[in-house]
This record gives sequence, C-alpha cells and structure tokens, in this order.
Amino acid sequence: MQRTVFFISDGTAITTETLGHSLLTQFPDVRFRQVRIPFVSDKAAGQSAVERINEAAEKDGAPPLVFNSIVNTELSDLLSTSQGYILDFFSAFLGPMAEALGVEPRREAGRAHGVTDVQRYEDRMEATNYALSHDDGVSLTYDNADLILVGVSRSGKTPTCLYMALHFGVKAANYPLTESDLESQRLPTFLRAHKQKVVGLMIDGDRLAQIRETRRPGSRYSSLKQCHWEVESAESLLRAEGVPVFYTTHSSIEEIASLVLMQLGLQREMF
Repeated sequence: MQRTVFFISDGTAITTETLGHSLLTQFPDVRFRQVRIPFVSDKAAGQSAVERINEAAEKDGAPPLVFNSIVNTELSDLLSTSQGYILDFFSAFLGPMAEALGVEPRREAGRAHGVTDVQRYEDRMEATNYALSHDDGVSLTYDNADLILVGVSRSGKTPTCLYMALHFGVKAANYPLTESDLESQRLPTFLRAHKQKVVGLMIDGDRLAQIRETRRPGSRYSSLKQCHWEVESAESLLRAEGVPVFYTTHSSIEEIASLVLMQLGLQREMF
C-alpha cells in the first residue's frame, strides 16, 4: 500500500514535515511518498499546490494526505477544494489556544523559522561556530563549553554537537579518545579540569567497524579487532572516571541530544 503525503506551508514547511512525519511513523505498514511544498503565500502558489494534490490523487487512486500549516484562512480554504484529505494543524490548535489564552492569534506566516529574536539567532550561530572550532579535539580550551562529548572515533560526537548547537544554542565540544588515552585508562588532564561537563558516547563494536569500513576500507582503523578493543577500553575508562555514558548504536541524534541535555540539566528552548 502506497499513499502520497504533502507537507504544505506558507513558510519553510519544516515544522509541518516534522509533526507530520511523527504521525506517519505510527503506520509502518504503509509506504508514503512524501512531498514538501514550502512558501505557499499567494493564490497562484495555492492553486499550483491543489493541482499537484489532484494529480497525486488520480495517480494513486486514493486521496493524498495533506498536512497543512498555512495561517492564511483563504489559502487554507483553497487547499480544501483539492482531492486531498486535509489535516490542518493551525485550525486544530489555534482556536482552542485562543480560547484558553483569551488572545487572538496574529496569523503571521513564517514566525516559527524567521529571525524574530536577533539575539537568540546570533547565539545559535555562535554556538554552531563553537561546535565547529572545537570539533574532534581541534581546540582543547573548554572554559566556555556547555558540555564536552567524548568517545572513540565515529561514535556520533560531531553530528550530535552540531544538532545541539543549531537547535538549542548549546556550545558543545567533542574530543576523540586516542589509543594513548585508552591505554592509560585516564582522561587527559585538560578534560579532567572540566569533568562535570563531560559525557561519553558509546557504540557497538560491530556497528563501529561497519561505519569505519565505509571511510577507510580494509584498514586497521576499521578492523573488528581494533573496533572492539577501542569500544571496550573506552567503556572501561569512562566507567572508572565516573563519566555518564550513552549508547548511540540504535539511537537517533535527536534522542542522544535530549538524553545528554537532560543528564547535565541544561534546559534550553528549541529554536
């Protein structure tokens, strides 16, 4: 079974797709062809979206699901003339929220991802630059770090740091444990000085070998023996040092980031 799904918004459609995708995951037996249509801000763009929805309906022989977050009621009404099954996020929630708050919504497009707070946007960019300049042990000065991820190479440190910087404005550094660190079974001195900020990421040895093999095929770096030794040594080191450890093998970046932030008690609003 296959159905076409549209994510339509007068902004980037990122929020619409995120919410819609969360709902789609609850139907694993259905194959979804997903189409994003952002910046539907005038009648011409709305009519074009209607035509694409109708074409998909004819092709599939079933009405497409249409996740809609257009704030303009006229454009939303236009989408409703299509052959799609409309799931309107704003009509579902804005009315009840307005009643609860006693305030009418502004209905302004693009507020979720626009630069409405310049300082918060600049903080997010600064955090991203920090993550890049403190990636993979490039800089070992951690006085301004909110947290430091440590682990063996290719255990998910860099993408997790960048995710936390971009979405939460967290200054996240990361350091790859070297063979010297693993053999000594001690955190380096520059990390021990910031131990309260350190969190370890662990990964299954077999999975680590698969990841490394795509990067350096046939090398000692990607061998099963080397990967298992590094993983076991890293876990032993981090446990002995009392560093909290999270396993990344079957976890998404979003899950890892949420667990790390909760562990360190960092409460940040998502941008």
